[in-house]
Amino acid sequence: MERRSKIAYGLALAAAATLALAGCSGGGATPTESGSAAAGGTDYGLITAGTLTVCSDIPYKPFEYEESAGSGKYTGFDVDLLTAIGDKLGLKTQFQVTNFDTLQSGAALLAGQCDMGASAMTITDERKKNIDFSDGYYDSLQSLLVKTDSGIKDINGLSGKNVGVQQGTTGENYAKEHAKGANLVQFSDDGVLWPALQGGQIDAILQDLPVNLQHEKDDASYKVVETYKTDEQYGFAFAKGQKESLRKAVNEQLKALKDNGEYKKIYDKYFSTSK
Repeated sequence: MERRSKIAYGLALAAAATLALAGCSGGGATPTESGSAAAGGTDYGLITAGTLTVCSDIPYKPFEYEESAGSGKYTGFDVDLLTAIGDKLGLKTQFQVTNFDTLQSGAALLAGQCDMGASAMTITDERKKNIDFSDGYYDSLQSLLVKTDSGIKDINGLSGKNVGVQQGTTGENYAKEHAKGANLVQFSDDGVLWPALQGGQIDAILQDLPVNLQHEKDDASYKVVETYKTDEQYGFAFAKGQKESLRKAVNEQLKALKDNGEYKKIYDKYFSTSK
């Protein structure tokens, strides 16, 4: 899913400063280099000793979502993958909900709100100006989801229709460029985007394929009618110029999980077509 807008770096820094001040006044965790070493002795500069704190825009099923309403416990492909990586590093993994724009602009990371971000975020050159990425961990496509009886067969049938997109994402960018004549309606996240389609506020959703496939799976009244190859790859995010030892360790463990087959097991849990 790439979710993602072009926010000027200056604005990101301003937002980061605001978040930092809020964190100090609110008694939240602040970055520290002391006491942040993992079991293996490597100092990753974690904001909480022994814990990998991860910012994520939740819900975005099947990548990150709440196990049950109000439980405060999260699951999903990103969650399981980073939990496995954290285990290899001798760290507990804790997810906290963060606005996607604040995350992809780098503001939440620069403010020390979390050690890294995992939010099905597409690696783009624009984002690389503000954040550092891990190696890619998932390849994705864009897609068009509609009600089965809508009569919409492809992107050419969207003229005059209300098309929902998540603000700041590559799906929004693709819709702006290719959905000619459509009325694009922005939503903050999939948690409000999907109900809007179900409630008839919009006629279609254009966003990452895995998320739209999940909706199709959950409700047979909806179907993905078209996919778009965009060569998108997701990466984990880190504050620009910081956390290099952590980024290196995450890359190493990601490769190890792929080599030993554990990555495939996690992948198949959420994306296997044989189920």
